[in-house]
Amino acid sequence: MRPRSNCPGIALGILIGLASTGAAASDGELRVCADPNNLPFSNSAEAGFENRLAAMVGEHFGQQVAYTWWAQRRGFVRNTLNAGKCDVVMGVPVGYDLVETTKPYYRSSYVFVARQDKQLDLSSLLDPRLHHLVIGVHLIGDDGNNPPPAQALGEQGIVDNVRGYSIYGDYRQADPPARLIEAVESGEIDVAAAWGPLGGYFAQRSPVPLTVTPIRDYERFGPQQFQFSIAMGVRKDDHALRDRLNAFIDEHRSEIMSLLRSFGVPLVEKPVTASGGHE
Repeated sequence: MRPRSNCPGIALGILIGLASTGAAASDGELRVCADPNNLPFSNSAEAGFENRLAAMVGEHFGQQVAYTWWAQRRGFVRNTLNAGKCDVVMGVPVGYDLVETTKPYYRSSYVFVARQDKQLDLSSLLDPRLHHLVIGVHLIGDDGNNPPPAQALGEQGIVDNVRGYSIYGDYRQADPPARLIEAVESGEIDVAAAWGPLGGYFAQRSPVPLTVTPIRDYERFGPQQFQFSIAMGVRKDDHALRDRLNAFIDEHRSEIMSLLRSFGVPLVEKPVTASGGHE
């Protein structure tokens, strides 16, 4: 899934949830809720890394994977997981309050994506060049709840040179969020600020060499977050499935990391607190 400014997006489109209802899970199936047109996460051809991860889980559980397909927009959780049509969402922010989340299986960051031939070497939100470069960002909707880079740029008065690309885009086309990275390829914009898995995946497959750099110097823009730990989500009363998935994550961390790297997902360590522990 994609992150959101305060939940994170990854749930860019997941906004509404209801109490657990619906049929019980089938013993012979791992019932997965997923978007059929949302690479690098999932698609109906089962080519996304969340599809591959679901296949790994299904094999481990000895179950066939069965999908309920639904566009990840407003009402996704309500109409899939919490309607009892499926039992697990493969990627949600840790602590996402509409579901019960597992332990995280990766952590990523928002990134800058630029053409290598421009040699911008951008990584900081405080870089003065951002006042003059044409910057592309994803936009979620008309409710003002846009991703952290868009809000951080706005706080600095960087507005007139920012171009918005709908995270939902034209759903008749493949992978609507890819339009942002394609704008970097074509030179329509100088740099994109995108959620890491999206930026990393499409940059890896770009016909034009692109650089992908995690955004830093974001602390001054708190409480906005730019890094998120991602977990799987189940219905809030389904502790048994949550625990089985936690055990799977523990036993297969190296395979999961290899899968994510193969899809170009930028991985970051969980930050260390002043006390020496992790957040």
